[in-house]
Amino acid sequence: MHFIVLSAILQIACIAHAVRTGRVQYWPIIILIGSFVGCLAYFLVEILPEMRNSRATRRVVANVARAIDPERRKREIAAQLEVADTVQNRIRLAEECLQLGDYQNARVLYERCLSGPYADDPSFLLGRAHAESGLGLFAETRATLEHLIAKHPDFKSNDGHLLYATTFEALGESDLALAEYRVLELSYPGEEARLRYARLLAKTGRLGEARDVYQGILKREKTAPAYYRKKEREFFEAAKREIGALGG
Repeated sequence: MHFIVLSAILQIACIAHAVRTGRVQYWPIIILIGSFVGCLAYFLVEILPEMRNSRATRRVVANVARAIDPERRKREIAAQLEVADTVQNRIRLAEECLQLGDYQNARVLYERCLSGPYADDPSFLLGRAHAESGLGLFAETRATLEHLIAKHPDFKSNDGHLLYATTFEALGESDLALAEYRVLELSYPGEEARLRYARLLAKTGRLGEARDVYQGILKREKTAPAYYRKKEREFFEAAKREIGALGG
């Protein structure tokens, strides 16, 4: 009985997919006559090749591979760099090192790229600043970011701006950090900057302002689309906990 029900469900699903995607007309007949075999044939001939060519599927496969062997891509790029010591390969390896938390090697690689025509490249400077921050070298991070700003005053980066604010905070420059967070509250495409702003306001005793920022975060959660609530869940949950801890 269970076999018959499962077979019927699979047949309905495959036929619905064939009709919806405009597959050739004989597929529904094959699926109906062939039962499980017909469904398997449809999957192998029509669905599996489509899945292999899907960008989403490739992304899932890449994420699984990264979870199994996080440093595989790093080794592959390092091998390519040995064959061709180009700026492009150095940057690819530097970016991979950053993602893996290998900040020391990332910093060295960015340093190697910041020469000649790329001596003041803004994306390379920002990468070095991220590596320096990861190493806890906040004075160096600030110097790198301010060099970037001086050389490229029109360069825009939300992540770079957030890094600038967090660097001031790490250096104990609370007023400067708050000024940057105040700008980011309105411009940053996510809740991390607002959460950090609220935390620093609370830390510096400005509880009423902190509460207002937390409440703004929670209001956005109520009206945000589902994908955004999912993406920013950790920050929404933190805001709920932390506004409760303020009391009053």
